[in-house]
Amino acid sequence: MTGDRSDRPVAVGLVPGDPVSETIETVVDRLGVVVVEGGTAAGRPTIGDTPLPASAPEWLVEALVLRALEPRHVLFLCVANSARSQLAEGIARSLAPPAVRVSSAGSEPTSVRPQAIAVLDEIGIDIRDHRSQGIDDVERPVDAVITLCAEEVCPVWLEDAWRLHWGLPDPAGAGESEVERLEAFRSVRDELLRRLGVLFGGRVQ
Repeated sequence: MTGDRSDRPVAVGLVPGDPVSETIETVVDRLGVVVVEGGTAAGRPTIGDTPLPASAPEWLVEALVLRALEPRHVLFLCVANSARSQLAEGIARSLAPPAVRVSSAGSEPTSVRPQAIAVLDEIGIDIRDHRSQGIDDVERPVDAVITLCAEEVCPVWLEDAWRLHWGLPDPAGAGESEVERLEAFRSVRDELLRRLGVLFGGRVQ
């Protein structure tokens, strides 16, 4: 493991009775995170120095907790390692600081979807050299694993890591035309940009 994960505390400010505070408690408990008391901001709960809006979804809480934990190696998993996890790896590599390793893999790897290459190329991210790989090919250690399957049974990471599940629809199976499939890939791309932007230091709207 890259460093001692168990000793990385997260400062959390909770507001009694607030639904987002309850979500924070659920997430840190599930991840097994050490929590230290932080302050609130304008009556809102906080993670680190970031106040959370009243409508904060669970993925936002997860992203902020993981950001505060400063993982050194983040792994994205889905079945084929061809679409969602490849999009996530490409986006994360473009956003993460140089010291953070980013990987992706699948339980049944195939090949990178051309639509994934195309929609990332639209925003200036080049993954033409990416190759699908299996879980056994991932360089260890891994700090954080984010699974992205929605319809399928996701791969299981049996080693120690913080685990998040962001179930997103498989764009490869969307629509009946190439135009519709590209739109599905763009939709997943944009959602990953939103989430990974928060994880790697972007401002919370």
